[in-house]
Amino acid sequence: MGLTESGVPFALVGASLGGGTALRALAEGMCPAAVVLVDIVPNPDPRGVRRVRDFMLARPDGYASLDEAADAIAAYNPHRPRPADVSGLRNNLREGPDGRFHWHWDPAFIKRDVDESIAELAETLEGARSAGDIPVLLIKGGDSDVVNDQGAALLREALPNLEIAEIAGAGHMVAGDRNDAFNAAVLDFLDGHFPANQTINTRDV
Repeated sequence: MGLTESGVPFALVGASLGGGTALRALAEGMCPAAVVLVDIVPNPDPRGVRRVRDFMLARPDGYASLDEAADAIAAYNPHRPRPADVSGLRNNLREGPDGRFHWHWDPAFIKRDVDESIAELAETLEGARSAGDIPVLLIKGGDSDVVNDQGAALLREALPNLEIAEIAGAGHMVAGDRNDAFNAAVLDFLDGHFPANQTINTRDV
């Protein structure tokens, strides 16, 4: 049984590409009880998207160590302090037979043309208008180079009930930059749109 057939209220929480998937789900008629979009809009800034893509494709050979990966992240995201303990990166990297570490994504997918990807995302805007009264929260990094004020305003035109939470000091990777503030924004939003006696089922997408 799928989520929509279960009768149990659920929320979609999607960051970046996952948020684009959530927008596509709305465009195709899925009716979650609530949606949280994390630093993604149907018309993201192409410069920020290219910067993310360039980082993701920069090391096709992987990294010799977790420390080397942490250094690459620090160079890409200099406003986030580099952690002294980098063991948490094992959740985001896979170790190959050669001992090198690679990100958990498909390079063939990431190599897609940026303009083509943005055009496909833009197609979700009209479909999102059919979301009606579904509560939607956009969490925007205050320092994001992917979601700007114009992009947020266009999404609000399509979704008049859209709520926006801007997280100061966070870039595109909001949860990684300001995890406590991110969690608080998500939980406050869900608490406001789910009756206290109902169970919240969240699915990251």
